[in-house]
Parts: sequence; C-alpha cells; structure tokens
Amino acid sequence: MPVRLPLPERLRPKSIRAKVVTLLTVPVVSLMALWGHAAVTTATQISAAEQLKQVNSALVQPVSDFTHAVQEERAAALKHRSGRGGDAGYDAAKSRTDKAAAALRAGVRSSSTDIARIDASLPDRIQRLLKSAAAPAGRDADSPAAALAGYDTAVDRAFAVRSALARADRNDRADPDGAATDTRVVLELARAREALSRQDAVYGAAQAEGSMTEARYRSFVGDVALQRGLTRSAAPDLTPRDAAAYRQVLDSTDAAELSTAQDAVLDAGTDGAATAVPAGSWQSAAAQTLTGLDRAERSTVRAAAGAEPYSLATLGSSGLAVILGLFGVVLALILSVRIGRGLVGDLTGLRNRALDLAATRLPGAMRRIHNGEAVDLDTEAPLARTPIRDEVGQVGAALTTVQRAALRAVAGRAAVLTGVSGVYVSLARRSQVLLHRQLELLDTMERRTENPTDLEDLFRLDHLTTRMRRHAESLLILSGSAPGRAWRNPVPLIDAVRAGIAETADIDRVQLHDIPDLRLAGTAVADLVHLMAELTENAARFSPPHTAVVVRGEEVGAGAVLEIEDRGLGMGDEALATANEKIHAADVDLLDSRQLGLFVVNRLAERQRLEVTLRRSVYGGITAVVFVPKELLEAPHPGLRPLPEQPPEPPALPVPPPPLAPVPMPEPTELPRRARTTAQPEPEPMPQQPKPVREPQP
Repeated sequence: MPVRLPLPERLRPKSIRAKVVTLLTVPVVSLMALWGHAAVTTATQISAAEQLKQVNSALVQPVSDFTHAVQEERAAALKHRSGRGGDAGYDAAKSRTDKAAAALRAGVRSSSTDIARIDASLPDRIQRLLKSAAAPAGRDADSPAAALAGYDTAVDRAFAVRSALARADRNDRADPDGAATDTRVVLELARAREALSRQDAVYGAAQAEGSMTEARYRSFVGDVALQRGLTRSAAPDLTPRDAAAYRQVLDSTDAAELSTAQDAVLDAGTDGAATAVPAGSWQSAAAQTLTGLDRAERSTVRAAAGAEPYSLATLGSSGLAVILGLFGVVLALILSVRIGRGLVGDLTGLRNRALDLAATRLPGAMRRIHNGEAVDLDTEAPLARTPIRDEVGQVGAALTTVQRAALRAVAGRAAVLTGVSGVYVSLARRSQVLLHRQLELLDTMERRTENPTDLEDLFRLDHLTTRMRRHAESLLILSGSAPGRAWRNPVPLIDAVRAGIAETADIDRVQLHDIPDLRLAGTAVADLVHLMAELTENAARFSPPHTAVVVRGEEVGAGAVLEIEDRGLGMGDEALATANEKIHAADVDLLDSRQLGLFVVNRLAERQRLEVTLRRSVYGGITAVVFVPKELLEAPHPGLRPLPEQPPEPPALPVPPPPLAPVPMPEPTELPRRARTTAQPEPEPMPQQPKPVREPQP
C-alpha cells in the first residue's frame, strides 16, 4: 500500500517549472491585488462622481432657478404689502415661482440615482424644499415680517440642498482645487447674492413705507456685511474663467453705485435710512447687479456640472495610481514570463546536459578508455573560457569539473587495470606453456604405458590438465587477449564440438546427436571449442548427476545452430533475462565471480559474431542455442555437394576425397581429441593486447 504523504508535501511543487512559476506568482499576484484594490476604489469614485454629476444636472439648476424666483417674489410681496407695489407684478412673480417649483419637482423625479448614497441628509432636505415649493409660507403671512420670514425659510431650504450637493461633490473629488472648489465658491457667491436680494427686499419695502424699523435696519446692516464678506472670501478662489465673469459684474458701474447706496443707508441710521437713497437709483443698481450675479452664477454652475469625472485632473492621485499600477502589473507579468521562461530554459538545458553526460558522453568516454583509446579532456569536457556569473552556468561548470574528474579517475583506474591485466596475462601464458608441456609429457606416457590401470589414470590426468588449460585460456580471454591455440585450416564442425565436450568435467553424461556435416573456419575453431566447453560444463553443473546433457546441431539457411540442453531445474524469468543480458552486453562486470563463464561466452561470441541465447527447455531445464553464421562454415566437399535445382555432372574420373586427419581423444570417452604441440614461452610479460600464441597444424 503506498504511503500517503502529508498535505504540505503533496502541495509542494515538484518540477522546476512549477517551482519557478510559484516563486514568481506570489509577487505578481500581490501586485495585482494592490492594483485591483486601487482600481476598485477609483472606479467607485468615478461611479460616485458620475452619479453626482447626474444629480447636479437634475437638481442644481432647478434649485438655483427656484431660489431666484422666490427672491423675486419676496421683493414683490413686500412691496405689495406696503401698498406701493401693484398686483400685476406680484402675480407675475408668483407665477414664475410656481413654474420654478414645477421644474424642481420634475428634476427630482427625473433623477434615477439613489440620492441617499450621495448624502444621507439630502432626501430629507429635498422633501422640505419641495414642501416649501408647493406652498411658500410667505404668501399666507399676516404681516410683512412674517412674510419675509416665510420666504427666507424657502430660500434657506434651497441653500440647504445646494450645500449638501456641494459637500458631496467636494468629498467625491480627488483634487480639492478642481471643480469641487468651484462648487463651494459658487455656493458662497450665491449666498452673497441672497444677502443682496434680502437688502433689496427690505430697503424696497422701507422706501415704499417711508420709514425703516429698527429690526429691518439691523437686518439690512447684517446682510450688507454678509454680502461683502462672502464676496471678498470667495472671489479669489474662482477659476480664471469664472473669475472673469464675476469681476465683470463686481467691477461694473452698477455695482459701484450699489455700494455707494449701501454706505449711504448705513450712514443715515434708522431714522434717515428710508430716504438716504433715491428710490430709482437703488432699484436700478440693485436690479442690474442681481441680474449680473445671476448670469455669472449660471455660467459657473454650467462649468462645474460639465466637469469630466474621468479626466486625470479630476481623478487626481488615485487615477494616476491606477494607471501606473496597470502599467506596473503588465510590466511585472512581461518580466516574470521572460525571466521565468529563461530560468526554466536554463535549468532544462542544464538537466538535459546532465542526463546526456550521465547516459551518453561519460559512458562513451569511459568505454573508449577501457578499450585503450586516448581521450582528450578539453574535447570531452571543455572548460568555459570566460567567467560565468549566473548560478545556473556555475552549476553547469561544476558538472564539467565533475566530468573531468570522473574521466581522470577512470583513466587512472584503467591504467591500473591494464597493468594488473598484463600481469595476469603473463602469468596465464606461463601457466599455459607449462600445461602444454605437461600435456605433451602425458601424451608420451600414454603411448608408452601398456598397463590398463595406469593408462586410465593417465587419461584422467590428461583430462584434468585439459580443463586447467581451458581455465587459463578463460583468464586470457577475460583480459582481452587471444588464447594460445589456433588452426590454419578448416576443421569438421563435429570435431570442434567433440573437442569442446572433451574439456568438460562430466563428459560421460553428454550425448552428441545430429551434428551437420560442415567444416568450421580455422580462425573460429579455438573460440567455438572453448564456448562449447563452457556451455556444456554449465549445463552439466546445474543439472542432476543422473540426467543427460544433449548436444545437437542443425544446418539452417543462414548457418548452423547448436543446442546444449540439460534436464535441470531451470531458471526464473528474471534470472534468465539477466543471464541473456550478460551474454549480449557490450560491457561486462568482471567483479561478479559467479558468472565468469557467461562473461567468457560473451567475449567469445562477440569476437566470432556468434549468437548465443538461453531459453527454457521442454524438460524443465535450460537450452543454450548457439548460432554459427555461414561466413564461418563451408561444406566438407564443395565441389561434390549436390544442388537441388541442377545436379552437377559426375566427374569423368572420380577421385576419392583425401582422408581427414583424425583427432584422437582419450579412449574411455570414445570422443576424438586434438593432438597438442608446445607453445614457446615468452620471457617478458605481455602488453595490453598481446598476439595469440598459435599452435602448428595438428
């Protein structure tokens, strides 16, 4: 059952790409979150500004028109109550007020914005204003003072609505010196005009009555002070365009005459105020100034209402932060993608280089070193010629250093192994010479001895010495050298097979069946004899002693096939695959002393281009299949071998083939054996690739 990893381990990125993406995602996402917050905040401000703009366009001008209408009706009402004003002027003023009230109600209905979101007090202020617009309190007043107070209430409610809109506009604007400041200034100048309108109403009524009461005089004095104070404080804050319109009114002749008249009334006191200024002069100056202020106020209101909430000046620092933040997010994404892609590419290239080094370049260089070839370190693992500054490149340079160190170590180990191998080859060849001499001596003794018992002992000693010689040859083969025996001329395949069987321990258990009548090239005789001996002895060793080992052969289209079959316990799938892999491997590991026979078979098969395969036998054991290519074979009598398509003509004078020289074998085995000659000893150890010691033709 697989072990379930903890949650942090499962969530941890595995690949290099995932780690790099995770590393770059955190700052990018954080930056995007900050930008998103700024963008949402700015968008909210833009939405609120747009809503306020819609409310202003629907309410500010109607409220301003209603205020002016009430102011005119107030002046007309006071004159009418004093008995000096006609009904026609008063009725016309009321009609204008009613129309302005209707326009105000229509503007409130046309606004689709939730006005409570702009200012919490605005809905209640609008309702009180609409109540005053429906029935101005000054119309039903019992006295002039009550009428003045009623009209003042309606005007104050209108200014309360405009004050709420101006406050909301100022809070919503990011730039306190932009359009919101104009709205505040417009409201202050509107209050200054209201103070002038109250002066006109109060002084007009006083002139109509011929006297001014103490209360009206104090009201007049306060309104003059308020008008002048608001004008002085608000006018400098106007934008240049709006300031020009107001200065045109405030610097006009009518405004100067009005200021002179105000001073005259203030200087006259309560008793002489009503007659301090001629009635026509006051009315003309006041009317012209009020009209000019109304015109300048309307122009300023239109400019404030038309201000674009999406402009950079209106949005201010928040809008600039959003724009710069968006640019920063895009730049961060581009840089993150480029840097991440470059880093992933560098790491992927480094990984591929490491894999190529471990799988291809280093094994290839090691193989060439083992084969005795010279390896140039600067070619196999070149060092960087310029300083490397990035960490990935430094890791690559470290891999190159490791490769060079590994190649040096392998070269040193190969040199040591070459020296040791030379020593082993020298010892093996000296042993081989002594064994050849011993076999020669045994051969002489066998011919001279007539006692059957002594002869049988000599045969056994001869057989044992032959096996010792094979083991010495195995040492030479594993050291990369050629065995000392060689044949110049072709040899019958059956003789080579018998010679290999004769070099095994249990030759009595070996049964030889159906070997094809072919001749084996002399260059392959020694190797095939040794290979058959290794495979046959291996089959006899790993099978019960009472069972037989069967050796058979068959000629096939591409050559010949030899099979060595035992009746042992066989091998498992993994062990069988491992054995075949060792037989076919390009490199062998000589440290496994239990499989030296398979390594010898590997070297012999590679040298003669033989194909050796182990497979299961139908008897439960193992069958070793040896394929001998046709390049190593020939027919025993090529000139007499028939062809099935067109048999050759018989010779005119048949000449019998020359007899083949017999290959004697020890008599108890009833198998032929080869005659032996003595190889000359070598006085010095052999080099890495010594020449084989060749025997003369048997």
